[in-house]
Amino acid sequence: MQQIKITSVNISEEKGTIKKPVHQIQLTHNGVLGDAHAGHWNRQVSLLGTESILKFEAEANRKVIPGEFAENITTEGMDLWTAHPLDRFTSGDMEMEITQIGKECHGTSCAIFRETGNCVMPKEGIFCRVISPGILNAGLELEYHPKLYRILVITLSDRAAAGEYEDRSGPRVRELVKDFFGSQNLRYYIHDSLIPDDQHKLEELLNKAKEELIDLVITTGGTGIGPRDFTPDVVKLMLDKEIPGIMEMIRMKYGADKPAALLSRSVAGVMGKSLVFTLPGSVKAVNEYMAEILKSLMHLIYMLHGLDTH
Repeated sequence: MQQIKITSVNISEEKGTIKKPVHQIQLTHNGVLGDAHAGHWNRQVSLLGTESILKFEAEANRKVIPGEFAENITTEGMDLWTAHPLDRFTSGDMEMEITQIGKECHGTSCAIFRETGNCVMPKEGIFCRVISPGILNAGLELEYHPKLYRILVITLSDRAAAGEYEDRSGPRVRELVKDFFGSQNLRYYIHDSLIPDDQHKLEELLNKAKEELIDLVITTGGTGIGPRDFTPDVVKLMLDKEIPGIMEMIRMKYGADKPAALLSRSVAGVMGKSLVFTLPGSVKAVNEYMAEILKSLMHLIYMLHGLDTH
């Protein structure tokens, strides 16, 4: 587990001003007690690495005081900007979750910008919300915990489950998911399940996924109108919220040239803390559907966790 050292903890009573180093800070569910940025929002606590500050010092040819860029916590030992939203930091019982990398720079309207002539927070500072309160001070170490995304791929096919032919759509989903998360340097784990067209087995897998807070569930097969095609019907009953636009757009996009694509009854939605997508059972359809789903996947995940990444 990667550890980073706290070199300074800092507070300011007004927004847009530099923060002053203090002996310790108390983190509550609203952020840093007594700090201007505390509140019921996602940017409760700001962090900036010494690594970023040193680059600024070299370019500006001057020394920077801890807190001068309005960071609550100054650290060393990690390029903080390489982290991702939903990663976490812990120290004892204290726990923070990253909500944002960088922020909008307000330029000359910001007192920090006027005093420093530049600011590294918009690109390399990070912001967190407090999950578990605690007290921090310089010299303590934070443990960095990258989020592990857990994905479940379910193939529904009587013939494939019986070994009569090789399942190709499930492995294709796995391959595309692996490429997507890997390209963004995100940690992930994929579990595959091949089952016959059995409504009760599908319900069991979905209930377990919901209980275990699986991040992403993707099914293939059973989205048509045949007598054994029931996947969307089962999934719909288990969704808390449906996301109709994704599947509607996919059907219209590919159905414009191939009317048979309009016959798919695929659905997408939210089940607890899990996103669920039902795909047709062909490799070609998987390629088409996943190409569109992946465009908004991370935004959907962040939204589901209460993060606004616009």
